[in-house]
Amino acid sequence: MIKRALPVTREADFSAWYQSVISEADLAEESGVRGCMVIRPWGYGIWERIQRLLDDRIKATGHENCYFPLFIPLSYFEKEAEHVEGFAKEMAVVTHHRLISDGKGGLTPDPSAKLEEPLVVRPTSETVIGTAFARWIQSWRDLPVLINQWANVVRWEMRTRMFLRTSEFLWQEGHTAHATAAEAREETLKMLEVYRSFAEDCLALPVVAGEKPENERFPGAVATYSIEAMMQDGKALQAGTSHFLGTNFAQAQNIRFQNAAGELELANTTSWGVSTRMIGGVIMVHGDDDGLRVPPRIAPWQVVIVPMLRDTDEDAALIDYCKALQADLAKLSALGEPVRALLDLKPAKAATKRWGWVKKGAPIILEVGGRDMAGGNVSVIRRDRLYREDGKLDSAAVAQEAFTAGAAAMLEEIQGALHVEARQRLEANIARDVTDFTGIERAFAEGVKNPGWVEVQWSKPTGPGLDKVVERLKALKLTVRNVPSDAAAADGPCVFTGDPAVERVLVGRAY
Repeated sequence: MIKRALPVTREADFSAWYQSVISEADLAEESGVRGCMVIRPWGYGIWERIQRLLDDRIKATGHENCYFPLFIPLSYFEKEAEHVEGFAKEMAVVTHHRLISDGKGGLTPDPSAKLEEPLVVRPTSETVIGTAFARWIQSWRDLPVLINQWANVVRWEMRTRMFLRTSEFLWQEGHTAHATAAEAREETLKMLEVYRSFAEDCLALPVVAGEKPENERFPGAVATYSIEAMMQDGKALQAGTSHFLGTNFAQAQNIRFQNAAGELELANTTSWGVSTRMIGGVIMVHGDDDGLRVPPRIAPWQVVIVPMLRDTDEDAALIDYCKALQADLAKLSALGEPVRALLDLKPAKAATKRWGWVKKGAPIILEVGGRDMAGGNVSVIRRDRLYREDGKLDSAAVAQEAFTAGAAAMLEEIQGALHVEARQRLEANIARDVTDFTGIERAFAEGVKNPGWVEVQWSKPTGPGLDKVVERLKALKLTVRNVPSDAAAADGPCVFTGDPAVERVLVGRAY
């Protein structure tokens, strides 16, 4: 039996395994504030890579970055009733601007320093950005406005889990204003496609893009679209959303412009975002019982060189050999960028460092000892396939020149292999043969392990009819995830209402 690097396996306890990966890979840790985390350098390095790659794609579509305040006047939210109702239970509110001694060695808010108007700690920025749009936009010549910001937000979550659902998290949020509804809808779908292709190409994360049902819309939106990823336990993770807001926010915030005919019109707006939740998705899609496996595109270090130092006179020569190897790798280009290679000279045993990098998920780990140096070799460990068929660690000695010549291709192969593995798992775990609600109940019956999703026919009920469907699904801990944009046409009755179906939807359990 293979002895794995983590203390718990996915099969034994997926939730505990997830927490173990975060801890053992040094991704994040508790902060002392409930629901907030300290993102450690390896975890933040992955986020920086996500930022860099996604920011390039966002700017390539014509958007500019900006920044808006963390604090938002409560009155801004009150202008949009549906929006404030959707976030009211999650808002953190600042009411005072000064503390004073309580006379007992502690501090308390100064009653004389109460704010005239409470300030909400940013849960999302539609209201404050919409207020700015109302100042910026006067004429049709001012449109479209295309902006994005990288920021932190606070939503006071009751049940928290690192990266997936935290009280404070990091994200980007795009906000745009357009002259027509058609342009705004086009923008909404364009950014959904940016997210879909980014997840597939950079995170090796296969996703299903489509529209959310009415009950899952962003508060105040006309339509919400999402990318949904399947975790290894079969649950869905909403990995990104894009919202067509119509004129709802423009009406509340008076975003009007004079059209070419000299008439005043309301602008149509959009918003869209992804967050550090994507890192949680990478963990649960690509991780194994030895820790994380990071796709090379988002790995802070793609190749880690571990010299096997012995505290002997040979060490200096071995380090020089490894430095030369590192320099050769830095001259290479893989996946469109220079190869990122690290020489790990920390004072620790080589085996300890090796397994540390295995748990972190560095795509390629190179061990170099005295014999390797003498033979002009390196010992190569590929993180996407760690063991040989006999269960032993796959650490093959390769000529240093041959490895360097093929390193770029190996990184590209690892990126592709992780995506193929995840894509095959996704497709294998979507059942498309369920034709009635009894079939849904069977698919998600108690005792069925990792049931995945079902794609079923849907009549798109609204109002009370939709409420009944939601309640039936809630009893099974299920939700409608989205209407896949590439699903086959409906051709039968809705599994919930019996009415003629108009589309197909994905149903599953979710994080």
